[in-house]
Amino acid sequence: MAHIELRNVTKAYGTGENRIEVLKNINLKIEEGEFIAIVGFSGSGKTTLIKLISGLEFPDEGEVLYKGEPVTGPSHERGVIFQNYSLLPWLTVRNNVGMAVKEKFKDWSKDKIGARIENYVKMVGLSHAINKLPKALSGGMRQRVSVTRALAMNPEVILMDEPLSALDALTRGTLQDEILSIWSKDKRTALLITNDVDEGIYMADRIIPLKPGPKATLGPEFIVNLERPRDKTELNNNDNFKKLRNSILEYLIQIGKERASESKNTYTLPNLKPILKTKLFQGVKAGV
Repeated sequence: MAHIELRNVTKAYGTGENRIEVLKNINLKIEEGEFIAIVGFSGSGKTTLIKLISGLEFPDEGEVLYKGEPVTGPSHERGVIFQNYSLLPWLTVRNNVGMAVKEKFKDWSKDKIGARIENYVKMVGLSHAINKLPKALSGGMRQRVSVTRALAMNPEVILMDEPLSALDALTRGTLQDEILSIWSKDKRTALLITNDVDEGIYMADRIIPLKPGPKATLGPEFIVNLERPRDKTELNNNDNFKKLRNSILEYLIQIGKERASESKNTYTLPNLKPILKTKLFQGVKAGV
């Protein structure tokens, strides 16, 4: 039994003539402990896919299963790291993380909860800012708080909706390694939504493209046959990495061209004739 499974899932927004099917006939199985990356273009429905798996949205057709049971809503077992920070602005870093930890570990002592908060905040290099409000943090620091909050809850599944896309290269690389370090300790199931092919290859076991919407579907999977732990510097000189990267990019370019050609519309313009002389022009000419 797959840890997460989507069966013939379709999701649309709007009604009547305004109804748009964002996702169409999505079928996906993720085994326990797998790290999967979904890559695709902006606006292809990647965020909608994450919302369906997390229980924040529900399919119009088909079903989303977690451990063989239908997903009926959000759960602590499925931690979500959003692209935006989703921090409560009136709470400090400590309390933003602590709110999640207290909700998950309700029977823990105050000292044990405090130790976990400090440990995870230290892990992402924010100990010096633990008592600061989000407005006092940079964008990268806020995203690190968001990552910390989700991971501190010790979820069985980590769902990531382009959580690192807005970060600078150095911070992004650091958080990639932190997420992988936490994932590798007990191989929690992970799903990463990204538009960065290199990031997907570095982090995942399988990469699955999502074709551009509307009616987006999943493309063929690409297996990442690279030993762990992976070194970014060494990957740049790895022939298997280069071959896999080129294959994925070529596929994405191809489906992008196909979608562009399908979306070309022709319009018939009305037969309009310019009026060369009007009373206004005549008045100007006459000096009125």
